[in-house]
Amino acid sequence: LLKGHRRLDDVTTNMAALGTARRLLRTCSRVKNVQRGEQRSVRCGLRTLCSGTRDHALSDNTRPQFTDPAVQDLLTRMTGLDLQKVFRPIKEELKPPTYKLMTDQQLEEAVELATQQAEKLLQMPPLLSERKPISDVLSVDKILDGMDTAKYVFTDITYNILHRERFIVVREPDGTLRKASWEERDRLVQVYFPKEGRKLTAPLIFKEGNLKMVFSQDRHEDVLDLCLVQFEPDSSDYIRVHAATYEDLDKHGKYELLRSTRHFGGMTWYLLGARRADGLIVDMLKRDLLQDAVSLVSLFHMVHPHSESAQEAASQQAAGADLLKIYADKESQKSGYIELALQAYEQLTTKKSSAE
Repeated sequence: LLKGHRRLDDVTTNMAALGTARRLLRTCSRVKNVQRGEQRSVRCGLRTLCSGTRDHALSDNTRPQFTDPAVQDLLTRMTGLDLQKVFRPIKEELKPPTYKLMTDQQLEEAVELATQQAEKLLQMPPLLSERKPISDVLSVDKILDGMDTAKYVFTDITYNILHRERFIVVREPDGTLRKASWEERDRLVQVYFPKEGRKLTAPLIFKEGNLKMVFSQDRHEDVLDLCLVQFEPDSSDYIRVHAATYEDLDKHGKYELLRSTRHFGGMTWYLLGARRADGLIVDMLKRDLLQDAVSLVSLFHMVHPHSESAQEAASQQAAGADLLKIYADKESQKSGYIELALQAYEQLTTKKSSAE
């Protein structure tokens, strides 16, 4: 027993020493980075001159990222900015309304301020790849096997450390000392550093059967908002819930539920990656959003530059409705729907112009 307690004390001491050493190494790395700054710039310059052809070949095969400025610009435009929807009333206790008398100038300033606030509220959540599981075993001490039936968790609770860098280990009843899994880390971080709105155990709403019931009530946005609070962006549950929500929206054509919300860009990116943007294009044309449909096809060509549609559009330097026609002919699985929607849009535009 004494040896076992000494082992536990040694682990605690080693964790404290490891935290101190990590902070020292972090400080040293900053100094080294300053000294190596000039060397890096020279190397980068040489690399650019010597490998221009190779980098050009690689860039052609590199897929655009969700965070790229050009991608974000197109997604933001397609999301739209409906102030009535962004600032719609939230269900809560009833309060008497507030009325204000404003001049025309004050009203314009208030609308401008509301627009700026809406743009912040419409910032898209991150889309990340799923994190790799943690399975590192630090040591196996057979002398501790069977000493207890419970696991022991050791957590570094230093405040100035990022949660992803926080050292957390688990001592198994059989004497194995390992790094904590992602699920264990999330729970322990929530215990010591609670995040508002997050639960230690995921709400039952995220179960597959319950999700279907919530989707039938058109509460897709509520599910995604709650998912942002409960899960980390690279966790398997976060990715699973988002994929299930987007699939249901695409299946039933309920894209409008996410328009002018911060989740519309993520849904669009998901459908583009799966090459299933036909339904969204038809929906845009039905709602008289031709430019959004053109932006969607342009983004599709950015994501899939080697597709037949992208190559044909590039050779013809197509734009506007011509871009949609090429997509419908070369790529779409619902070309008839897109062509009919495009014809209806053109006829409606012609009637409007003749009426004026």
